[in-house]
Amino acid sequence: MLVFGLTQDMKAANKQYWGTQLGRCWERLVKELCRQKCHNFREAIREGNDELCDLAIGDDAIDTKYRVGSGDAGTLKKFKQYGAKLQERDLKPVMLILRTDNLPNAIRACVSGGWTVKIGIETYEYLRERTGVNLQDWLQSRKNRYAVEPRSRLGEERV
Repeated sequence: MLVFGLTQDMKAANKQYWGTQLGRCWERLVKELCRQKCHNFREAIREGNDELCDLAIGDDAIDTKYRVGSGDAGTLKKFKQYGAKLQERDLKPVMLILRTDNLPNAIRACVSGGWTVKIGIETYEYLRERTGVNLQDWLQSRKNRYAVEPRSRLGEERV
């Protein structure tokens, strides 16, 4: 995300790490925005050890993803199962995905599992309609505010 001044080269050096960290950041950002702006906000919905979604506002059970890049059978099966479980609770599963370069098979699995999938600009529009906040503009106004230094400048290459 541009807020952190991350370049493609920095992310390419460790894609899994950055994907995970940016996904956590995206989830926290969406949760906090909805917590502050939506009177009908609810925390994650769990069933046993499974977290079916990250948060809910009204009847929408929302799961946030920075990017959906996994197409393994277990992940796709989980998307379908969680969507069905949320629908059994009379909730509408909504997946808010930030990036647009997602794995098509994973998106199809989400949709076939009952998820309404919002990607990129659609995600920002969904959030703006429900919170009154233009999160895209807010993030763009903070470009490079929390810049991450490349490893070589932090001295982390010393072991």
